Amino acid sequence: MRISDVVRRKGGNVITVRTDASVTELLSLLSEHRIGAVVVSDDGETVHGIVSERDIVRHLHTDGAALLEAPVAQIMTSEVHTCAPEDSLDDLESAMTERRFRHVPVLVDGRLHAIVSIGDVVKNRIDDLQAERDQLRTYIQS
Repeated sequence: MRISDVVRRKGGNVITVRTDASVTELLSLLSEHRIGAVVVSDDGETVHGIVSERDIVRHLHTDGAALLEAPVAQIMTSEVHTCAPEDSLDDLESAMTERRFRHVPVLVDGRLHAIVSIGDVVKNRIDDLQAERDQLRTYIQS
């Protein structure tokens, strides 16, 4: 299975935040869209970084309440693991598990196309297992 299969099921909507947006603005986006991470992009196409709830918590612990007014660029992860639609979902699943990240932007020709989360990967795995179970039941009952 390919990343494109997951993107086709979930859609390609990606919420982004500018590097100069405040952490308070970031928190509003996360809450409004009920998501755990946002791609950092000044133009909506170029990936400058990614920032998650975990990043906020870690920096809040060290920087205190002043963090809320800081720019997103101060807390984002700059080295972002990305993938392409034609990449293997199994390879992405392994990388996410081994390297302990939960969100991966999907790029097409270097431009932001979608985002895949560990939840998307798990949902896909469950859907596949249910389909296999249904096929086995049909085979057994025939």
